[in-house]
Amino acid sequence: MLTIGQLAGYVGVTVKTIRVYHAKGLLPEPERDASGYRRYRAADAVELIKIRTLAEAGVPLARIRELRSGGGVAAALRQIDDELGARIEALQATRSRLRRLASGRLSPLPDEVVSFLGRLPGLGFSERWVALQNDLWLLVFATHPEAARRNFLDQAAMADDPGLLSLVLEYDRLHDVDPDDPRVDALALRLVSATRARYGGELPAYEPGSAIPLLVQGAVNASSPAWRRLDALLRERLG
Repeated sequence: MLTIGQLAGYVGVTVKTIRVYHAKGLLPEPERDASGYRRYRAADAVELIKIRTLAEAGVPLARIRELRSGGGVAAALRQIDDELGARIEALQATRSRLRRLASGRLSPLPDEVVSFLGRLPGLGFSERWVALQNDLWLLVFATHPEAARRNFLDQAAMADDPGLLSLVLEYDRLHDVDPDDPRVDALALRLVSATRARYGGELPAYEPGSAIPLLVQGAVNASSPAWRRLDALLRERLG
């Protein structure tokens, strides 16, 4: 028969920890003896070791209580392992961003996006276009990371298609032209044709009701009257 202090010493936890486990319903409290002391048996020590092992593995106390009171322990532990794996990946991504910031690369964008933006000047895009793309991807990745990744991969693939690349380069170059310049209408026709060929009736989507697509296109349109008219033509002809 062990006192709470002896039990704590043998198992390697504190008396306070045992009392927390009692309060959380993880470890039943034994009856008091004639002297008013709680006395613990070997079975209590075994249970305490199991609880300590789960806690040290990072399992929250609430989950430990569920595991101790129900069946399917193996399946539950596998689920916890999956959750821990996801948390580890998220922490590693955060650590990577912190290291990037510490090295002076202040962009919170994923490395692949930063790398892609770095390629754009060599493909013929203006500094203005690169800066605008950087800001827009910052907005989209901050608000809709999953949709942002899908749309980024789609746009990055366009850079490897000479026909599509020429359309985007032309879009960039029309920034300073008059909105009624015939080149705006000509590019609109080519973009409509390319969009239908590439996507059919399904354009890359964001969450239903999201204001982000309008914000993005609004930022593009605000920087150039020609781009604003081009957008209007595309909306009209794509329906």
